[in-house]
Amino acid sequence: MRIHLIAVGTRMPSWVVEGYQEYAKRLPRECRLQLTEVPLSKRHKSLTAAQAKQQEGQAMLAALPKDCTVIALDVGGTAWGTEDLARRLGDWLGSGRDVALLVGGPDGLSPSCLERADQRWSLSALTYPHSLVRIVLAEQLYRAWTLNTGHPYHRS
Repeated sequence: MRIHLIAVGTRMPSWVVEGYQEYAKRLPRECRLQLTEVPLSKRHKSLTAAQAKQQEGQAMLAALPKDCTVIALDVGGTAWGTEDLARRLGDWLGSGRDVALLVGGPDGLSPSCLERADQRWSLSALTYPHSLVRIVLAEQLYRAWTLNTGHPYHRS
């Protein structure tokens, strides 16, 4: 199984790339984390935020692997604790299907991405920069994996 992190934005600062890679490389082959970056739509006067979000959403949906479970990162979604995520990760691994995590840009996810999602996950009621979400997701997936395998990284 692969976990596909499909995120809007390219050209991240080095601290984002390094932080993400640090946790992504810790995950084992059976739940490898793969990043797919979708370019941010160019904002200009004739392109509304809704239109830009729609363009980004189309690109994200086009990047989805076939027959995968889609999780939209959305502030209006359900909050999962570490143990919840660990259970879900175990379920994902057991299903044999790839999982795609969708992270929108500055304006969020398009309605089409939210409609396509099998589940909506809220990291927090706080608003995070989309670049930071990459690091948080990679770390939390690693933490969930360590919890499932009995590794001492996670402490309750």
